[in-house]
Amino acid sequence: MPDATVARLPLYLRALTALSERSVPTVSSEELATAAGVNSAKLRKDFSYLGSYGTRGVGYDVEYLVYQISRELGLTQDWPVVIVGIGNLGHALANYGGFASRGFRVAALLDADPALAGRTAAGLPVRHMDELEEIIRAEHVSIGVITTPPGAAQQVCDRLVAAGVTSILNFAPTVLSVPDGVDVRKVDLSIELQILAFHEQRKSGEEHLTEEPPAVVSRPGAGAKAVAAAAARRGLGAVSRTRGKAAGAERGDDGDLPAVVSA
Repeated sequence: MPDATVARLPLYLRALTALSERSVPTVSSEELATAAGVNSAKLRKDFSYLGSYGTRGVGYDVEYLVYQISRELGLTQDWPVVIVGIGNLGHALANYGGFASRGFRVAALLDADPALAGRTAAGLPVRHMDELEEIIRAEHVSIGVITTPPGAAQQVCDRLVAAGVTSILNFAPTVLSVPDGVDVRKVDLSIELQILAFHEQRKSGEEHLTEEPPAVVSRPGAGAKAVAAAAARRGLGAVSRTRGKAAGAERGDDGDLPAVVSA
């Protein structure tokens, strides 16, 4: 299955889950594509990798698609996750209620600050980084979430990998180096905001370019005078250009100043 298709499966699952919660039994490819933000041809091709082609005139069975995609994404089992770095973002992720309903269980919260040890977040105690390896072995953790400052992220990543973690979700604004066989997904809010800023700037520029020029208010008799003035300017301009060319040619012939200066 292509990586691009895998990246779209969670979008389909989210849209299908919303339909399931509203007890909608079937959905057409066009309706589901609109809800997921993709085109229907791409959706049908993606679903062909699942072996699901829908029924002509009826569409796709919502509940069966939810099961198919959940199984393909590995969400039919419980995935223990550790979150390392319990600052503001770590707290927010720990309190996110969508983990359990999507097949994930926060097994532990870890931080290097001794002052945080013993405090709770989302009903879980914050444990010191010294316990990381023991927790990963005991809980069979294969997914780690890094929400540390950028300077500590690589060291945390190295420890997670050495302890057996093979998938990492990185929120730290830095690029992690990992060995083959370890998958890293990066979430950088500042980059996403910068991309949006680029589009906003472009839209502002386009709006500026499409603004209508100010209207020219004419006065009686002004048209004839303007035409005459323009003709005079054109005549003077022609004379000036002719003189300029002649003068340039003369200087070029003398060799003091070439008529054409190379870049």
